[in-house]
Amino acid sequence: MKPLGIIWKSATSMAVSLTRSTRESSIEVLIDDAPRREFKLTTGIDFFNHMLETLAWRSCLNIDASYENTQFRLTHVITEDIGIVLGMAFAKLIEKRIPVGVNGAGSGILGIDEALAIASISFEGRSMATLDFSRAPGCTVVQVEDALTADMAEFFRGFAQGARATINIQALSGADPHHSWEAVYRSFGLALKDALTPNPWRAGTTVGVKGTLD
Repeated sequence: MKPLGIIWKSATSMAVSLTRSTRESSIEVLIDDAPRREFKLTTGIDFFNHMLETLAWRSCLNIDASYENTQFRLTHVITEDIGIVLGMAFAKLIEKRIPVGVNGAGSGILGIDEALAIASISFEGRSMATLDFSRAPGCTVVQVEDALTADMAEFFRGFAQGARATINIQALSGADPHHSWEAVYRSFGLALKDALTPNPWRAGTTVGVKGTLD
């Protein structure tokens, strides 16, 4: 078994890589701003892999994520823990871009077919995920493809925890479960892209007026 805890393999303004090992899981994540390539997504849940691919595509970043269960294969743990680790990685990328200036907060609205969603995120040291899927029936069924919809939502709570970020997501419409969740992840990817956009006016400071993440 790998040593428990977090190991940062690299952390620059262009690429972040880390491993997080617990008694339940071992997760490796890499995000980079290099030219587009094939993503390595091996979470054990095909639909979740597709949603992470959607995040990468809409945020315009390469994302790799691998999951290995060290005891039991618990799908809730898979999505929540990968959310935590990806959140940590994105927060580190934001941190490394602060010296030259970065938005640090962003929003996005996007749909697919009949489904539409809006998302916002702010990296300012306040961990909270406010999620509203009530207007999209496709988000409230028990299962989507090979994933539980409760687990697809838990990813965002994990992300907010790992990133110490405030996330707000509303699914505005959607009847088909696949379309409904893809609209959610698409809009969140756009919000991440917006948050990572260079902003020289903010050079040397965080997104919040406090000027600190603590």
